[in-house]
Amino acid sequence: MKTRFTALLAGMAVAFSTSAQLTIGGYGEATYSYNSYSDAWNRYKTPENFKDDHHSRVDLPHVVLYLGYGFGNGWSLGTEIEFEHGGVETAVEMEDDEGGEYESEVERGGEVALEQFWIQKTFSKAVNLRMGHMVVPVGSTNRAHMPTEFFGVYRPEGDASIIPCTWHETGISLWGRIGDWRYEAMLVPGLDSDRFGRDNWVGGASGSPYEFKIANALAGAARIDNYSVKGLRLGLSGYVGNTFSNTLSHPNQNWEKVKGTLAIGAFDFDYSGYDIIARGGVIYGHLTDSDQITAYNKKMRNDSPSPKTNVASDAISAGVEIGYNILARTKLTDQKLYIFGRYDYYDTMHKTASGILKYDWCGRSRLAAGVNYYPLKQIVIKGEYSLGLMRDPYNNEPSISLGVAYAGFFK
Repeated sequence: MKTRFTALLAGMAVAFSTSAQLTIGGYGEATYSYNSYSDAWNRYKTPENFKDDHHSRVDLPHVVLYLGYGFGNGWSLGTEIEFEHGGVETAVEMEDDEGGEYESEVERGGEVALEQFWIQKTFSKAVNLRMGHMVVPVGSTNRAHMPTEFFGVYRPEGDASIIPCTWHETGISLWGRIGDWRYEAMLVPGLDSDRFGRDNWVGGASGSPYEFKIANALAGAARIDNYSVKGLRLGLSGYVGNTFSNTLSHPNQNWEKVKGTLAIGAFDFDYSGYDIIARGGVIYGHLTDSDQITAYNKKMRNDSPSPKTNVASDAISAGVEIGYNILARTKLTDQKLYIFGRYDYYDTMHKTASGILKYDWCGRSRLAAGVNYYPLKQIVIKGEYSLGLMRDPYNNEPSISLGVAYAGFFK
């Protein structure tokens, strides 16, 4: 059947034939975690007081609806509506830098997130022009963020701790595939340095807390993937753009030399063969003028959306996972049961400028092991034990998590 909506499930390559077709799909996750460590707001300030604490949580991390339509003659539409943590994007959080005060946080304007909305013109397999709101494919998780595309109950911790995940912006993209190579180049608004911070570096600066996205400075993003070896994909991606001018507070002439140039580079891979799946990647980022951005953010009003915390000059994330399908040799079922292991290292304050205090608890390793059971290709049931390995004198963070998820197309 020539008319099909096809998607690489990270919101990457979507292509339509010349005939019209409506397609509906999506994915969703429900999770439970028993965490053998404290979630107190000051657990890193006085770790000795929280050695024996524990807590449990249930969540709906992501529930997403895809709607796509092929108009014909190479024109197509793609949308993605996401409900995070139950569907609202305002939350009450306990602020550790404000004495444990309860504070309402607005992550993005609106009650639901429109993560993708684009119009695409397909000229050929090698040349596609996409315009609108779309995923920025920097790093492994932004490329592949569906619950069937990673083994853990939750998305890889490292990537989501230093850059936006999933990262979506309004802009223009040129992409295509030529032989064993796939490329993508994007022009998007730069991130807003107001919302850089200690806990997740630049991860909170995508989208906008306002009814519009500031675009005083533009940025470029690019990705290239190679498929020359059967079952293996190798990818390089990157991002560069100024950030300091993308603030609503209009810095005066005393700050006119501050650029806040952000550069991110990433390598990632995945392999599938011999009943094994292996995935991994590294992300490294550098921010100029991080000391001046820190100083500027800390002077912002208390009711601003800025975390108003120290901002590092460099951040890093690295992770790898491997799983083996133990049902592959039975010949009795098409179901799959993967036993997997994963290792992550990340540090949101890998390096800091002179005069900026570095917090050692921002860097950690994480070990995880568990199972993924696929009764059907579109459904997965997950179980995982993980251990966050903290630097002295902080307490390690063990956790047991369970999850059920789906990803697929209904029409």
